[in-house]
Amino acid sequence: MNINQVNRGVHKHKARKRLGRGIGSGQGKTAGRGHKGAGSRAGYSMSATFEGGQMPLVRRIPKRGFTNRWALSVAIVNVGDLEELFQDGDDVTPEILKTRQIIKGSYDVLKVLGTGELSKKLQISAHRFSESALEKIQKAGGQSVTLPGKAPVVKNKQHSARKSN
Repeated sequence: MNINQVNRGVHKHKARKRLGRGIGSGQGKTAGRGHKGAGSRAGYSMSATFEGGQMPLVRRIPKRGFTNRWALSVAIVNVGDLEELFQDGDDVTPEILKTRQIIKGSYDVLKVLGTGELSKKLQISAHRFSESALEKIQKAGGQSVTLPGKAPVVKNKQHSARKSN
């Protein structure tokens, strides 16, 4: 092969197909659309999941569980993690946790959980605290500040009986 043969047969601008312009063009009559059916009609668009009428894959596979799209996304941090990362007397806020990359991503509420031990006196600000976390923070002489935020939905387990007249 010579250098002058490298691009031989490669065309910069390919001519478009001229559909429905007579039998001799090879794209006459039905213009590559076949005979009858929805695909031959103007304005037809097939969905990406259409499989020619057979049962689609998305309907053949079993479904499990559900997704609660109204649920709040809760970021969690344990008191044991705070013990390692903060000094005695420090303030712990969601902003500080985010800048130190202890909490990553977006969330609706921050919850402090009670896993681990806490011996340092910290002032911890969060939207929610577990009972064990509150106990450990107070035992260490620290303070817990509950931030305002989206409140958890608490459903009343007792249904009110209808009054009969």
